[in-house]
Amino acid sequence: MHAIRRRFPSAHLTYIVEPAAAPVVARNPHIDEVIVAPRRHGIGGFAGDVALGRRLKASAFDLAIDFHGGPRASLLTWLSGARVRVGYEIAGRGWMYTTRVARPRELRRRHSVENQWDLLTAAGITTPPSRSEFPVAMPVAADAASEVAGRLAGAGLQPSHRLVVVHVSAGNPFRRWPFESFVSLVAALVRAQADVCVAVTSGPSDADAAHHVIAQARAALDRDAAARVLSPGEFSLAELRALVDRASLFIGGDSGPLHIAATSRVPIVGLYGPTLPVRSGPWRADGSVAEAVDAGELPCRPCEQRVCAPGDFRCLTRIDVAAVLAAAGRALGDVPGSVRSGATPR
Repeated sequence: MHAIRRRFPSAHLTYIVEPAAAPVVARNPHIDEVIVAPRRHGIGGFAGDVALGRRLKASAFDLAIDFHGGPRASLLTWLSGARVRVGYEIAGRGWMYTTRVARPRELRRRHSVENQWDLLTAAGITTPPSRSEFPVAMPVAADAASEVAGRLAGAGLQPSHRLVVVHVSAGNPFRRWPFESFVSLVAALVRAQADVCVAVTSGPSDADAAHHVIAQARAALDRDAAARVLSPGEFSLAELRALVDRASLFIGGDSGPLHIAATSRVPIVGLYGPTLPVRSGPWRADGSVAEAVDAGELPCRPCEQRVCAPGDFRCLTRIDVAAVLAAAGRALGDVPGSVRSGATPR
């Protein structure tokens, strides 16, 4: 959106998003209008999309870019009636766009941002993708920051503590590191450094798992160390962004929260199973610390995340706790050798 704004400084930029992800773009300084489009099923959902299409067409947009590529996004792009409609060359739906961009089916060793940047190029935006010029952005909301500060204080965080946020859930089982590994990691983090507190977070569907990780990690520690495993409760996306700003380190799998963390300057340790850091690593300014830990080369990596070919999720189960702990030490600056964003992640 920053690159689009630079190319069209006086344009009215509208962003369409479903409710779950709306907080990510709600405060983006380059967007004039956010349209939240709830997903409904059946005839009612189709009728709602047609009504939204009429609203878009009445606005007489000059340009529509479909970054998503799914059936609903394709339909709304077509219904907008924009003079120029840019999207991927997709079987059965490519006709909905006036300008089509090839999208190879294989999972390339190329960052997803660069893949989507191809759509900007097709729209006449010739500025090349740059992590430093165009990092991902999600400004912190003041009310969310205040709420997070109060909850952290209530959970026991002291000014002298360094906070590590460990996010234990992911959007699907293909990206979820075993919970037992998270237990070992959390316990090791607080055991290794007397000034470290760990806040364990999760998505709503994995709240029980987060409670399990907290309880088991505390059980493995003495009383003083156990008190530094915090249970601050669930966070909205806006609150999660504010939480990361309070942290010295974020650790999590390749999921939405990791990329929310990427909008900060906080060091990140990402855990990559079926995905590759070169394709899915944090897109952030040069100089930001980003460590990547994975199981190494496997014949089934990367995968489509529809079925585990070996059947044992080895891309995740082979990620060693000791390797994650070492990466955390580097990211925190406790040992040398941290990897800077913009370099090739390991």
